[in-house]
Amino acid sequence: MKSLLHAAGLRLSRILPIFPQRRWRHKAYILLWLGRLVFWGGAIGVGLLAVLFAKLSEFLNHQFVHAAERHGWLPLLLTPLAGALCVWITRRYFPGAEGSGIPQALAEMQRPADARGWKPLLSLRIIVGKILVGASAVGCGFSLGREGPSVQVGASLMHTIHGLLPRSLRILRNHLLVAGGAAGIAAAFNAPLAGIMFAIEEMSRGVEARMSGLIITAIVLAGVTAQSQMGNGNFFGNILIIGSDGEQLEAVALSALVCGLAGGLFARMMILGALAWRGRLADFRRERPIWFAAACGLLVACLGLVTGGVIYGSGLEQTRALLEAEGNIPWYFGPAKFVATLMAYLSGLPGGIFAPALSIGAGLGHDLAPLLDQSAAPAMLLALCMAGFLAAVTQAPITSFVIVMEMVDGYSLVISLMAVSLLSSGLSRLISAPLYPTLAAGLVARQTAQAAPESRSA
Repeated sequence: MKSLLHAAGLRLSRILPIFPQRRWRHKAYILLWLGRLVFWGGAIGVGLLAVLFAKLSEFLNHQFVHAAERHGWLPLLLTPLAGALCVWITRRYFPGAEGSGIPQALAEMQRPADARGWKPLLSLRIIVGKILVGASAVGCGFSLGREGPSVQVGASLMHTIHGLLPRSLRILRNHLLVAGGAAGIAAAFNAPLAGIMFAIEEMSRGVEARMSGLIITAIVLAGVTAQSQMGNGNFFGNILIIGSDGEQLEAVALSALVCGLAGGLFARMMILGALAWRGRLADFRRERPIWFAAACGLLVACLGLVTGGVIYGSGLEQTRALLEAEGNIPWYFGPAKFVATLMAYLSGLPGGIFAPALSIGAGLGHDLAPLLDQSAAPAMLLALCMAGFLAAVTQAPITSFVIVMEMVDGYSLVISLMAVSLLSSGLSRLISAPLYPTLAAGLVARQTAQAAPESRSA
């Protein structure tokens, strides 16, 4: 009997520890799926925020345009005052929300682990400021876009949920920032492939296998959310672009030359304005940022009156009109948009340049069409110049041609889009340093310099 009890006790001693182990595995399994649900919810949230940003910006811009058509003097009063107020609100309540948003996300990915005085560039507070103030800036006539800011919004949301994820998922913070930024650009443009390429080319400069799964999941969920609210069509509609090989070769060469030079100059001026501007006017901007924003707003309003209001807002409506050969867009739209976007950027307002860059490219293509005898059907040249100018400004050729290809249904033009993007980007490198990495490096240096005295005093 004792031997039987002893044998049974041994068997129980082997079986009983299994139950706590199974409970632990069950708990870990639950935590794993809860973490995945949190991540999926964050990706869906990025899509919803991008839709909210888009609808709010479009609504406010339409209200401004209609009011300016009824009262021609209104922009001279509203744009300077609203611009000054938006800059004051940003600096007072939402520091870190100014500018495009892409350099801020890149700078946060380079933040030192022991930086005590580092002022956060990603947070829920910045999400609120980026959307509200950014949409208001577009709504008072400034030539700004919402696509770059959507990157900071997406990265901020993913930064927030990082602390909610269980450690068993082993997801690095920077991986989440890349996924959130890519999801933001994909939802803003309604172009999922562009989001993937943006993550690879601009935010991470090479993606690990594990990281790519996070990015694609975030992009798919954000994209599905955006499409459920905005439709599943292309951003500029289903525009089939065709052309003979000879026409495309001439168009590629001319587009690459003009857009590469113009885009490189644009990027160089933005970098100089942000990092190396010297002189009395630069001192005035640093010492009186509110007044400087008001002056920029006044110049934008004056330019808007001279051009009939075509430079107000992101420029997407004018770009769509050019692609569909509707409306009467003047020849000076592209150059005027170039100047208006630079002034809006220098003002210090939250806002991006992706949409204005596409509209500038479309304007340049509109001006080049008569040189190639494409005045009757210039859609091919417009698409090439859109991709070329964006590639020259960002020096991200793959992202640029994929964005345009998805937005205009330009699969028949994919080789030409790739060629003009690569050539324009290469030509731009002779004129300017890469825009977003350079601005991000400047942010990191500034943050580090500001954090150093606080660390020493602590």
